[in-house]
Amino acid sequence: MTSGPPCAGVGHTRRVAWNVVIAGGGFAGAHVAHKLEGMLPKQSARLALVNDVNFVLYTPFLPEAAAGLLEPRHVVTPLREILDRTYLRLGAVTAHDPVARTLELRSHQGDTEELRYDQFVIAVGSVSRTLPVPGLDEHAIGFKSLADAIWLRNHVVETLEEANATEDPTRRERLLTYVFVGGGYAGLEALAELQDFAADAMDSYPRARLHGMRWILVEATQRVLPEIDASLADYAVRELRGRGIEVRLGTTIDAVSATDATLSTGETVPTRTVVWTAGVRPQPSLRHLSVPLDERGRVRVDDHLRVEGMDGVWALGDCAAVPDPRGGLAPPTAQHGIRQARVVAHNVSCALSGGATPRRYEYSSKTAFVNLGRYKAVGRIGARNFSGFVAWWMARTYHLSQIPGLSRKIRAVIDWTISLPFQRDLSEVGSIGHPRPLRDEEYESGGSHRPLPAPGETDDEAEEFEARG
Repeated sequence: MTSGPPCAGVGHTRRVAWNVVIAGGGFAGAHVAHKLEGMLPKQSARLALVNDVNFVLYTPFLPEAAAGLLEPRHVVTPLREILDRTYLRLGAVTAHDPVARTLELRSHQGDTEELRYDQFVIAVGSVSRTLPVPGLDEHAIGFKSLADAIWLRNHVVETLEEANATEDPTRRERLLTYVFVGGGYAGLEALAELQDFAADAMDSYPRARLHGMRWILVEATQRVLPEIDASLADYAVRELRGRGIEVRLGTTIDAVSATDATLSTGETVPTRTVVWTAGVRPQPSLRHLSVPLDERGRVRVDDHLRVEGMDGVWALGDCAAVPDPRGGLAPPTAQHGIRQARVVAHNVSCALSGGATPRRYEYSSKTAFVNLGRYKAVGRIGARNFSGFVAWWMARTYHLSQIPGLSRKIRAVIDWTISLPFQRDLSEVGSIGHPRPLRDEEYESGGSHRPLPAPGETDDEAEEFEARG
């Protein structure tokens, strides 16, 4: 990043405090707010951050939360823990008037409020990218949020329980088959960690163990992990196949139902579990924010991360088409989001001071790690490649340094340490967060933590998906 002279005098050019509104509290948005708190004098600006939840999720730890290696609360950091004087508002920015310089804030309760801004930062992130595959929206699960990860872990435990109890070999085959679609970072790490978790858990399910599990990775292209060196990608594939995981390259998924998945090869795979990790797309709500978007729905920005053709509006992270110094666009990773946040914070401060030189975004990724479970990983630092245990240790060290908040770093180390001598927890706690109504009939068929459905009703996967939503 090229830098100009330090910003000075902010808050002394006018007596009224500036209004800075940040939409999105992920890695990018939270880091912008944190940096601005240190750059702007306390009375010079009112900082407001709008986010749908009150925490920032460290997404590289999602697979370990799903596998039970980390407590779910330890992969998130409360925004109020890392922000001192930023006004946190729960909800979303749902409309933008660039001429009047106003925003519409909508809360989870449906209340709306108008916010005025002098500087507006857009960092609303991304959602899972879907394709028009029949049945995908009804019968597949994404892997983008903490809710996805915890639901998936509980689901795997439940399939093991059901497979161990059933006398039907066809049903057992369906329960013990897990299909992951997408060979990027998220797909490989989620598959590797959950397969590792399930393999350890099988000792407690003797009948399921005799039948065996089937794990399948489906990738549309001819290689996995396009972001890293081909030799490391090949190592990852060999490692997965060495565990008995089927890696189907050059294959897509054509249809998904409650009982099977159809591949482009014509094969029908009996399964109750399809995990969709085939990339991300910008937050769809960007369409309502009156900013220029590219053909993929990303906000168009220049190399200063200023939204094209707009004054005082900036965008960064997964939702922005940020020019990469090496050509093309910067990938949607936390690593890039943090660096972009520093540039945006500097440039917002400079815009308010009215004199300093803004910075260009010039960061090129030098570090990448992919955790493969079982104390193995692949990674790159600069021009050097690493694999095996050394890469796994380096990956954990790197991610530990990046997760925000000292308390979260300490908690992660404690979780990792405790997991070494003890067996993984097999409690299925999917009912947490879904309390039953205070009605006697809810419990007529038995059960207290997860009451059984009434005769003639079913507690199938479709109902679980509806409850999760």
